[in-house]
Amino acid sequence: MLEVTTSQLDAWVTGLMLPLARLLGLVAAAPLFSNRAISARIRLTVGLAIAMAVLPALPPMPPMPADSWLALSVLAQQMLIGIAIGFMMRLFFAAIDVAGEMIGLQMGLSFAIFFNPQTGGQSSVVAEFLNLLALLIFLALNGHLMMISVLVKSFEWLPVGEIAAANAWMLIVRYASMMFFSGILLALPMVATLLITNIALGVLTRSAPQLNLFAVGFPVTLTVGMIVLLVSLSYFAPMAQRIFELGFQAIDELMRVMVQAPM
Repeated sequence: MLEVTTSQLDAWVTGLMLPLARLLGLVAAAPLFSNRAISARIRLTVGLAIAMAVLPALPPMPPMPADSWLALSVLAQQMLIGIAIGFMMRLFFAAIDVAGEMIGLQMGLSFAIFFNPQTGGQSSVVAEFLNLLALLIFLALNGHLMMISVLVKSFEWLPVGEIAAANAWMLIVRYASMMFFSGILLALPMVATLLITNIALGVLTRSAPQLNLFAVGFPVTLTVGMIVLLVSLSYFAPMAQRIFELGFQAIDELMRVMVQAPM
């Protein structure tokens, strides 16, 4: 008769649940994996399948009773680590959202909004288009596979049971400013072009007061914005690739800070 001891059961449970918690944290926050258009059941299934695939390559988990407060605290910490890794990359995707919102506002398309399942709110059509394009580039660069690889490597850098440094969470707050900085830089050519267009329309209206600015300005602004957006699409992929590289560099810095001894 096959007998399973309590220590063996604890080892099996902690050996699966602790890595799964960190992986599900990544799935809950990382781009593509956290898309709300994907049901929670599918995301849970994908996370469990990935955990079962990478489990043999992970270092051994620390022995601890599965029903103890220590195991629950370690479980919560592993989930926070996974969320931090995924959220760091999500910040750089949010920079593209900021750029799309600014471009849509300058083009006069701020009223063309619809529900965005990625953010759970409303976004302009330009922001949604740029976000989908950036997501396709992320997939073409195997960014989703790189995220999983980084997570697997994180078990070597920060093994289960070790406490992450407290200043690692402040690093995420500091990198949040990159979201607005990168978004403004992405939208700067469009904003500058439309600013010149609006100044030209203002001068034209001043010289010809009988010209209806509201009847002429919107089609001109929209046409110029579409032309500049079409021309800039060929340069969007290198810029998006650079943003993703900065995202992975930020994750690397986050893990380096986490493995430091807490103050």
